[in-house]
Amino acid sequence: MVHDMTQGRITPMLIRFTVPLVLGNVFQLLYNATDSIIVGKFVGEKALAAVGTSNPVVTLAILFITGMCIGAGILMGMFYGRKDIASLKRQISSSMIGGLIFSVCFAAVCILFAPQLLRLIQTQPAVMNEAVVYLRIVLTGLVFTFIYNFFANTMRALGDANTPLLFLVISAALNVAGDLFFVIVLRLGSLGCGVATVVSEALSALFCVLYVARKIPMLNLGKEWFVFDRQLFRKTVAFGMTSALQQATVQAGKIAMQALANSMSVTVMATFAAVNRIDDFAYTPQQNIGHAMSSFMAQNEGAGKEERVRKGFLAGMRIEAVYGIAIALVCYIFAKPLMRLFVNDEEVIGTGVRYLQLISFMYLLPAATNGLQGFFRGIGDMKVTLISSIVNMGARVAAGFFLVSAFHMHIEAFPWAYLIGWAAMLIAEIPLLLRRFSHPLSAPKQS
Repeated sequence: MVHDMTQGRITPMLIRFTVPLVLGNVFQLLYNATDSIIVGKFVGEKALAAVGTSNPVVTLAILFITGMCIGAGILMGMFYGRKDIASLKRQISSSMIGGLIFSVCFAAVCILFAPQLLRLIQTQPAVMNEAVVYLRIVLTGLVFTFIYNFFANTMRALGDANTPLLFLVISAALNVAGDLFFVIVLRLGSLGCGVATVVSEALSALFCVLYVARKIPMLNLGKEWFVFDRQLFRKTVAFGMTSALQQATVQAGKIAMQALANSMSVTVMATFAAVNRIDDFAYTPQQNIGHAMSSFMAQNEGAGKEERVRKGFLAGMRIEAVYGIAIALVCYIFAKPLMRLFVNDEEVIGTGVRYLQLISFMYLLPAATNGLQGFFRGIGDMKVTLISSIVNMGARVAAGFFLVSAFHMHIEAFPWAYLIGWAAMLIAEIPLLLRRFSHPLSAPKQS
């Protein structure tokens, strides 16, 4: 159900909104691991390599899709906060029409040039044909990915984080079931994995459409679904592209740090692979708290409620701080058991423990940066999120390579490089935050 965030107690509201986001992302991480296990165990390393090597292309496509949906969601939240339902409906219809056209065209281009894209990321010839088939199948479902993400972000913009979680769980469960059926029963290999992905995405999109039609009268637009406002869509594209570039910057930084790990010993490579999975589970709630803050900020920014925006920001940062301290204690105290979940090699475990105990209390910095990102994203200042992410990743990568080359550090180089990146990000963001709070907030202008 939709929820007005411009009134009511702030901290409980943010917590209630954050929990479904955290559960959804954790569930997605668990599903991704299960998906890889099914392909790796029941098909073989060649199929697993074909699926894995296609992921950067699929991730890139999804980044653009989610970027557009995030941009549209921020604008929707602002209009909903202002109770400007006419503009909200135009925003929804324009984003849907533009997003559908973009998804179909983008998927068509990627399908046509799939071999070239895979060669660009150095795909091995031994798995090229299988990877091309898998990639083309998955990309046919890109329009369904857009529809799900569009409605999920729309519902979150209207204050509903529970329903998107439900559909994500259904989609992931269908995908696992599809993998079991197409991969194990029908023995279709990576092709079956691709088919299962498309079928689950299509059903998830269908369920979203049916739910919206029956349960959310505000989104029953009828003939208004065909209204296309070019001005609103241009603003959506500007927000969406900035968001997509921000996410792409983060992805590029991760790839660079992976390349640095790959240049070191096999032990460091194995350790880095394991601790990255632990980092994912540690960072995800911090990011979700930031996303909850974004939805809250967007509605209250739209309503012009300056004091509530300030209080919401402070409440969100307190939640980030509490979580940051909690996850720091968990990773420090249980570093060895956490590593044993992923590997048995004692040398890798020992190296991973050094990494986790060093980085654990640094988790307070990304807690702060995610809160700040959530604030700026929520008030519609997407350029700050992009610029600060570039600063973070640039400083992180430069520091990592410097620490390894100049001081010959091993696994310890990564936590210190992350610390430098997060600190640089805060240095870039905090003056902008203070300047933003030194001026009265104003409701967004009519588009």
